[in-house]
Formats: sequence, C-alpha cells, structure tokens
Amino acid sequence: MSKEEDEMATRRKALTDIVKGAGYLALGGLTWGGYVKEAKATEFALRPPGALPEKDFVKACIKCGLCVEHCPYDTLLLSEHGDKKVIGTPYFDARTIPCYMCVDIPCVPVCPTGALDVMSLTSIDEETQEEKLDINMSKMGVAVVDPDNCVAFWGIQCDVCYRACPLMDEAISLVYEKNERTGKHAFLKPEVHREICTGCGLCEKACITEEASIIVLPHEIVTGKVGAHYIKGWDKNDENRLRKEKELEKKGDEMKSTLDYLNNTDDLFNEE
Repeated sequence: MSKEEDEMATRRKALTDIVKGAGYLALGGLTWGGYVKEAKATEFALRPPGALPEKDFVKACIKCGLCVEHCPYDTLLLSEHGDKKVIGTPYFDARTIPCYMCVDIPCVPVCPTGALDVMSLTSIDEETQEEKLDINMSKMGVAVVDPDNCVAFWGIQCDVCYRACPLMDEAISLVYEKNERTGKHAFLKPEVHREICTGCGLCEKACITEEASIIVLPHEIVTGKVGAHYIKGWDKNDENRLRKEKELEKKGDEMKSTLDYLNNTDDLFNEE
C-alpha cells in the first residue's frame, strides 16, 4: 500500500469511528451503558475450575470442548462469535448457570493440554495420605458485593447469597451491625473472604435483586498486588516468600552484570 493509500485508509477509519460514536450517543445513556457492559465482557470470562491464568489459558486451550461435554450441569459453554471472548474457549455465566462444585470435577481431568490444571485442585488426604481432587481449591473468580444495591445493606433482612454458598461461614459470612437510626433493628451484611471463595457463582445466581448485587469476577480484575517490599512479620511463609524474591533479584542482578560485561567486551572488539 502506498503512502497516499495508507493516509486515505486512516481518514476513512477516523470518519467511521466518529459516526459510530455519534450513533451511540444518540441512542441514549441506557443503551450506551449496555454497550459498555458488553464491551467489558471480554475481560470478565469465568473459566472452569483449575484454569491457568487467562493469558496462559487461551494459549494452552485447543478449543476441543471436552470439558464442556463432561459438565453434568451444562454450566460450561463454548464461546461463539459475538460473545466477546476468545472463540471456542470454555466459560460460564454465573448469573445464568453457576458451577455446581462437582466433587469429582469431571471437566478437568479430560483436558488434554493442561489448560485446566489438575494439580492445582489436588490435595493430600490426611487419613490415607493419597492424592485426591478437591473442588474447594478452585479459584474461578471472586465474589464482590455491591453495597449500594444489596438490600441487606439497606436494613432489609436477606441472607440468600450466604445460604447459597457451598462454603457457608467460610467463603461468605454475615456481619452483624446495629442500626443506629432505629436502635432496634440490625444489619446482617454479607462479607466475602476472597482467600476461600472459589468463584462458583452460586451466590450470584441466588441473588434476589433484578441485577445481581453480588457478582463473580476473575481474580486478576479484583485482586490487587501489595508489592515485594511489604511483609507479614508474623507469617513464616511470607518471610520465606521475601527471601526467595531477594534470591531471585540477586540472581537477576548477577545475570545483568554479566550481560553488561559481555556487551562492553563486544564494544571493545568492535572498536578494534
């Protein structure tokens, strides 16, 4: 393509984008909000139990559909054109059909590539000391409560999400809080413990509000990152983490120093 043709193509694209933008604005706020929500859906793909981190998952998944075929509840779907997800990859919609936490996790062992990692769901039985699958180890996502629209935060008694949770009092607990305005009533507010939450979506499915006031999102969207320089002084495992990170940092510095030396040597040879 010549420079002139390239410039023409760029101008055409710019005009098209302007027309699209004007069209969306003309449709009004409600439709625009729906459009934004749909556009974000590509970031919110909830994957089956044991799925690798999203970037690794989409590389490893060969879109064979075996996990979908072995799901007894028809929870898993294969994304199609228009789903705003990588076409052919498995996902589920918690509001429609959540993961029902099968004990034998039939969708995972059949994965031929390790995109669904069996080992991430494997624990040691305390009695037999044998390996066993543990669905409670899955990290499909994290449930997040919307306090503005959850009726429990309004003072209306509702504990539906709490009772729907398969790890009741572990993944979701109820926080008792006195209603200072009336002095007689109490709030029972749901609180999600993200280190235990599996992201199954049973709470989102059960939520009584028109749009769910507790939704499951992928870990990478919800979870922050503290940084290596912070440490839990009371936690030996965290001390080991910091020690390992320092060792890796030291090795990285040594490698960089070696590469810098070699590069400088190359420069000397080039000068000669």
